[in-house]
Amino acid sequence: MSTYAIRVEQLGKRYKVGGPSRSYNTIRETITDAFRAPRKRASSSDEENHFWALKDISFDVPKGDVVGIIGRNGAGKSTLLKVLARITEPTEGRAEVRGRVGSLLEVGTGFHPELTGRENVYLSGAILGMKRAEIQRKFDQIMSFAEVDRFVDTPLKHYSSGMYLRLAFAVAAHLEPAILMVDEVLAVGDLSFQRKCMGKMQEVGESGQTVLFVSHDLTAISRLATRSIVLQGGKILFYGPTSEAIRLYAEYRQNPGETLANRKDRTGDGVIQLTSITFHAPDGRDIAALGCGDPLMVAVGYTSRLPRLDYGDLALDMRVTDMLGHPITTFSTRFCNFEGDGRLNSSGTLYCTIPSMALASETYAIDLWLAYKGAVADFVVRAGEIQIVTSPYFETGQEPVKRKHGAALMKHAWSASATAPRTPRDAALTVIQS
Repeated sequence: MSTYAIRVEQLGKRYKVGGPSRSYNTIRETITDAFRAPRKRASSSDEENHFWALKDISFDVPKGDVVGIIGRNGAGKSTLLKVLARITEPTEGRAEVRGRVGSLLEVGTGFHPELTGRENVYLSGAILGMKRAEIQRKFDQIMSFAEVDRFVDTPLKHYSSGMYLRLAFAVAAHLEPAILMVDEVLAVGDLSFQRKCMGKMQEVGESGQTVLFVSHDLTAISRLATRSIVLQGGKILFYGPTSEAIRLYAEYRQNPGETLANRKDRTGDGVIQLTSITFHAPDGRDIAALGCGDPLMVAVGYTSRLPRLDYGDLALDMRVTDMLGHPITTFSTRFCNFEGDGRLNSSGTLYCTIPSMALASETYAIDLWLAYKGAVADFVVRAGEIQIVTSPYFETGQEPVKRKHGAALMKHAWSASATAPRTPRDAALTVIQS
């Protein structure tokens, strides 16, 4: 018995772009073109008028897996789902999908605006191959989740976009497809509905159904998907554990081959520009990784077009984020004073000394933000990366895991007492034994 839900082999999808519109052919022209077609060779101009949205795509998705699909805009994510959902035919290769598919690729795909909410639920279920009794059993749950109970017998053309979206997702998720495919459309819903959808998709995944989820929200991908596909230019760049996929995507998204001085993805007036960021041990050695809680010195190079540069007019923030871009902590010249003679040269280095980098084992990104006299001079996201590795920070042999316990490590102590605490302050620090 097969253990996979989806198998894709050498899949490709080509589209025609541009070119002048052509008038309708006569019957004679159509017949003539048909005879000429086999002898016609593809020219370079034909290739220029086409592009491959997908090329040489091959992968398997085991039954019950939740797989994320990430990549830049235009990478081919939505096209891949449309091919797998049989909405569009591939140009080459094959895709085998085993099981009933529920898809939410565009808001209200498959809905008829003239039919009521009730009628559309039954229509969608019938398209999925479900029996009427099976749809009826799920009907109340669908309407409750969608929060459109009052409008169940109102034609969909009178629904707001939010109501339309809620009903579309509720139908796709509740009619128990073997494979659920969801595109970025959830981004158009409000925050509470997005959280509701995330919870439902997590529930679907835990129930043993197969899920393919396209999103730019790396937090959602990391929460839902065990494995992920990274698409780049219509090809698979990586397929494996989600944590590695996110790290790879974050790296190539920022083009790490460029030096900080040559980065183009920056904002600011450019009066002062950040040129380098390096990490050092207290003895001055260059390092790319350090242990949990170890001291760290960060050196940030700069160049200035100003004839005079005063410490007091300068503000530099060094924000530490996780690989999803979530801020962890910030080291800023606004939080403590510069040490020096009060004036900077037109080029030089700013140093930040951190007595203890008390973060859990993980790779962290550094965002740099520089302002002069209140105006932003330079801002670069992911200007650098620092890897924190396991060390005996708590001296107990136990190491926290970032995704479970959080990023920040804090020294602390526990005590116990056989008597009741006397003050609220004592209560916050004491464990009472029964």
